[in-house]
Amino acid sequence: MGSIWGKQLKISLFGESHGPAVGVVLDGLPPGQKVDLEEAASFLARRAPGRSSWSTARKETDEPHILSGLYRGRTCGTPLCAVIENKDARPEDYRDRERIPRPSHADYTGKMRYHGFNDPRGGGHFSGRLTAGLCFAGAVAKQILSERNIFVGARIAAIGEILDQVLDSTQITGADLAAVAAKRFPVFSDEQGRKMVELIELVREEGDSVGGIIECIALGMPAGVGDPLFGGVKATLSSILHGIPAVMGVSFGAGFASSKLRGSENNDSFLIDAVGRVGTATNRAGGINGGITNGMPIVVNVGIKPTATLSQPQASVDLRTGEPTTVVDTGRHDPCIVPRAVPVVEAAVAIGLLDLLLVAFGVQGPFWLD
Repeated sequence: MGSIWGKQLKISLFGESHGPAVGVVLDGLPPGQKVDLEEAASFLARRAPGRSSWSTARKETDEPHILSGLYRGRTCGTPLCAVIENKDARPEDYRDRERIPRPSHADYTGKMRYHGFNDPRGGGHFSGRLTAGLCFAGAVAKQILSERNIFVGARIAAIGEILDQVLDSTQITGADLAAVAAKRFPVFSDEQGRKMVELIELVREEGDSVGGIIECIALGMPAGVGDPLFGGVKATLSSILHGIPAVMGVSFGAGFASSKLRGSENNDSFLIDAVGRVGTATNRAGGINGGITNGMPIVVNVGIKPTATLSQPQASVDLRTGEPTTVVDTGRHDPCIVPRAVPVVEAAVAIGLLDLLLVAFGVQGPFWLD
């Protein structure tokens, strides 16, 4: 099924954008892992709508309610289920979506795939609202990883043509990632961040939208995790990241820039660091060789499309009459989804890495014992 992901750690997302609730089931977590629900709620708050001028006006508390799998603050090892209520749904904004599909949404494809039985309100099960459940799963994964000194963080690398400062991933620390996560607008250069916010405000006033790039970095992953070819780290992370509705591209390390280099420029030379560990002088490979971690920071770049929902007329067709028409979205939406997608990308990467570690070390192995 398309809503279930994972090998050893399986997640199942459920719900619809304007239904009673959304949520997630995590199956395959190791038992006895500490989960701080307040910390998880803080992580979800970074994704929650209605908290800034660059966000949708929809207001949701995104408080997770635990139905199973957690006892006295620790995982039971059985399925962990969290439900997040939809408290500010307005399904009446989408009454014509079955008849007039919105450009670049799943209104038409969902109707064709499910023969018209899908819930079309706000995108239904195709909506970015489903990433609330993904973020809860990611919050749990991030906590389990951090207990083993593995840290996952992300920043806005670009909005439109405006870039954040260039980073050297070999020098990034966990404190750097935490500092960016604590910001209201998660960039390293606040000056560039202000320019990005101005651009978002400009497209909002025009009834338009803009996309961008999110860079995610994972520190502390041990070398030797992953598999060649289809079971590799890049394949695993790409598959879950492409499940995020707005994602249009995923690259690792230097990404497409590597195609412009010679091998002598692109290769990461091996060295022994100050404490005797094998590392590389540069990190254009993004911490992955042959589908397997090499111990360097994992670097993932994720391209996010402009929000498809616009406040200006767009060409469409009336599926009942077969005639051309126009559609104007009256629903609430983000002029730029990138800022709220930053924790979603973090969540997806954390889930992917935890699944890779569970495959490598097993659910009951000593790697998970406190």
